[in-house]
Amino acid sequence: MIGLWDTTGNEVVKALAAERRSAGGVASGMALTLIVVADEKHVREAEAAATIAAAAHPCRLLVVVRSDVERDRDRLDAEIVVGGRLGPCEAVVMRMYGRLALHAESVVMPLLVPDVPVVTWWHGEPPDEIATDFLGVVADRRITDAAQAANPIEALRLRAADYAPGDTDLSWTRITLWRTLVAGAFDTVQAQITEATLVAPRSDPTAALMSGWLTARLGIRPVWQEADQFQRMRSVELRSADGDQLVLTREDSTAIFQRTGQNDRQLPLVRRPLGEELAEELRRLDADQIYAEALAAMADTPGLQHRPDRRVHIWKDPATAHRAEAGISTHATTNKSGAGTSYNLSRGGGA
Repeated sequence: MIGLWDTTGNEVVKALAAERRSAGGVASGMALTLIVVADEKHVREAEAAATIAAAAHPCRLLVVVRSDVERDRDRLDAEIVVGGRLGPCEAVVMRMYGRLALHAESVVMPLLVPDVPVVTWWHGEPPDEIATDFLGVVADRRITDAAQAANPIEALRLRAADYAPGDTDLSWTRITLWRTLVAGAFDTVQAQITEATLVAPRSDPTAALMSGWLTARLGIRPVWQEADQFQRMRSVELRSADGDQLVLTREDSTAIFQRTGQNDRQLPLVRRPLGEELAEELRRLDADQIYAEALAAMADTPGLQHRPDRRVHIWKDPATAHRAEAGISTHATTNKSGAGTSYNLSRGGGA
């Protein structure tokens, strides 16, 4: 491990190259570059999750921690780990202070592995518009987590408004097992499904996406029964035209599957750690059209999967916007929203 304090981007690049040479075979065969955007309070949690994901997908891990953007003096502290505590990957943890935090790309871009996909994951609340964050625009895949937002359902609606092919959300990943079990139940269903009911807290983003998925797949809008006594989705109930009823109910780490005229069955429904959820999303680097259809149905925003797969970077200075709201004079060349020059970038299908 190499620690560089109050350093520069060039020094980080040189130190990483030196550490790669000394590590030898540990630093070969990178499948992708994973950029993790986290705040200081959750950086260890983000590192732990990324370590699990890196064990399944050899990558260069770039952790970006941005703090105190209005600080007078810029500073960059970096920690370089190759084949160490962060698993079998090349890792650079960068803490950026002052105005440098608004230009993280100046340090990150030279560290991207050439000719491999780039994935950006926000461990925390992402920007309302991903185009205002260069680290999102440069990525082929962008992973958010609506559950981290103060209002998770509204956060999903923002994701729909801002959607471009390559986007996904970990709330979608968390219902993979639910969707597998529900889809498996249709192997023996002959009649058309006419009604569906979800039992879940009103603020549960996984239930919102499950509702969108059922709407997109079956053409019916599920009834949502509020169950605020539970912290997450409790059950899914389907009724067919011939009167059959199928119910899938969560019980700790299992699901009880009930069907009219059949004995109840217990099926696995384990809650996975964050790192395994992240690893699942790294298995595919193309656009997830099923997620796009589910998100579109959930947010009543049709045609998401047909949007262009190109993002244009829009520079937005939050410090300037804050001063404008406070009525402080500024000479910055930005408009009232803080947005200025846009940059058209091309990197794979996600830029």
